[in-house]
Amino acid sequence: AAFGDAATMTYWSGPPLATVAETRAQLAAWAAHPESPQWTIFDAGGAALGRVTLVRTAPDVADAGIILTPAARGKGVALAALNAALAYGFGTLSLTRVSADIDPDNAASIRLFERAGFRLERRLTAAWTTHIGVRDSLIFALRR
Repeated sequence: AAFGDAATMTYWSGPPLATVAETRAQLAAWAAHPESPQWTIFDAGGAALGRVTLVRTAPDVADAGIILTPAARGKGVALAALNAALAYGFGTLSLTRVSADIDPDNAASIRLFERAGFRLERRLTAAWTTHIGVRDSLIFALRR
């Protein structure tokens, strides 16, 4: 429901995934990197709502990422999941810094990461070529 939704995938590096099989393959590829933990976000009934991850870029540094189904938005789920991932990262993994690479037009993600304590560090111009064109990146970060 998240990876196949065009609106949800607007600011990702690629277009929506067309099938459940493609989604499973992508999740398996990400899971093949145990140094970069990822968690599925479930509701109380066990339905998958999204995913949160910490992608290690150095021994004590990671990039955070999160995606939610449209139905899960606006309920505090994203902030709770991000905060749990950050607690694990700064605690168990002993990270010193977590960053987030956000498209400047992705206002919801900017608000989420700012609510979690991240601060804007810089803007990278023409940082990505995606399915929606050449995009800038805003780099947000949080230090332990």
